[in-house]
Amino acid sequence: MSLETWELLSYMVTVLGLPAAIAVFIFEKRKERVAEEEEVYEALAGNYHDFLRLALDNPDLRLMSKDHTDDLTVEQQERMQAIFGLLIALFERAYLLLFEPNLSGKDARRWQSWDDFMREWCERDDFRETMPSLLIGEDPEFAAHLSKLAREAECQGH
Repeated sequence: MSLETWELLSYMVTVLGLPAAIAVFIFEKRKERVAEEEEVYEALAGNYHDFLRLALDNPDLRLMSKDHTDDLTVEQQERMQAIFGLLIALFERAYLLLFEPNLSGKDARRWQSWDDFMREWCERDDFRETMPSLLIGEDPEFAAHLSKLAREAECQGH
């Protein structure tokens, strides 16, 4: 091959190959990021599923009831407090990993499902009453968000 042919091939690689390589790199990185986001969401969903199993394994606490439970023993109250502590920790993790202002598309749907879970639990009297002590030391933005949901639920008569 002549020097001119090599120069032409070099020019073609620079003009065509380099942008193509950059595009493939960007595409692969985006694909990795989407897979990581999906993995985070699935892990959180699995943790929530495990939490619900824990709630069902403790029927004497009546965790699924929206009404205040008055007749719990000290041991039952401690278990309820611990279980609600686990729930707060899970909600905080979801908030920190999934929430951002102005979400859209799949990210907004993922966050909305967690926001719905939080609202559902905030409708429960026992959870709302226990929540302030459990939010001490938690992320301030998360604590403000969950407290706002609890106030809204209380105003709606739950």
